[in-house]
Amino acid sequence: MSTAVYFSRTITPEKVLELFKMIDKKLSGKVAVKVHSGEKGNQNFLKPDFWKPVIDFVGGTVVECNTAYDGERNDTERHKKLLSYHGWTENFDVDLLDEEGPDMELDIPGGKVIKKNFVGKNLAKYDSMLVLSHFKGHPMGGYGGALKQLSIGVASSFGKAYIHGAGEPEKIWTAEHDLFLESMADAAGSVVDYFGGNIIYVNVMKNMSVDCDCCAIAEDPCIADIGVLVSTDPIAIDQACIDLVNASDDPGKPHLLERIESRNGVHTIEAAAELGYGSREYELIEID
Repeated sequence: MSTAVYFSRTITPEKVLELFKMIDKKLSGKVAVKVHSGEKGNQNFLKPDFWKPVIDFVGGTVVECNTAYDGERNDTERHKKLLSYHGWTENFDVDLLDEEGPDMELDIPGGKVIKKNFVGKNLAKYDSMLVLSHFKGHPMGGYGGALKQLSIGVASSFGKAYIHGAGEPEKIWTAEHDLFLESMADAAGSVVDYFGGNIIYVNVMKNMSVDCDCCAIAEDPCIADIGVLVSTDPIAIDQACIDLVNASDDPGKPHLLERIESRNGVHTIEAAAELGYGSREYELIEID
């Protein structure tokens, strides 16, 4: 069964909200809004003013987690300073989910590689989630989209190392690569299950560098902006983005595709689809 993915080539805050309203689902209770706060020095991440209309509409709390690598976001004190510096706390209520331990453990009985996921304990305060993703390349995952936001994005600092290391956090940068990708698929599924699927996803194909927003020094975007996508299926929305890149005739496409393909990025989508919490089959509904 295919999922509806709403798509517009117009990339504005107002268009994000318009597409969001087309989804036949209401986010109930207390809404966690997962964003990427942007590493200090990164020029490509999507700023608070871009996301403000849709975040205000759902009345949600912006949530983030600490990182597992050197930078300005790997401990609570510095991350909170950066959230303020980038304007998140000025515009929204913000909750650093793993600002203090212990982590919440989500069981993954059917996981391909990992059988548990470690997330910030404050996730327990929320009933539903809006996942706001900036689609772009990624130095390790090949690409970053909804599945990465659900997995690495919601994982605590320790949880990020656990996923990267495919269950062995001490192997954060040395685990077998496909096992890392499959661990991301496992972790993403655990968050979908936790919220009972009460999640809506927005992917924005803008400022698409081969590098992630977690890079303090990132390459400039290499391909023209493509559009905004909204769906209730994290697998379908990421697959649609990959397909839109493949369909592009932009001269920068080969550089982005090389990053995605050299890291076997689509394998995360394949593994997630095998786990069954979404589908690679979708209907792209284009809105002017």
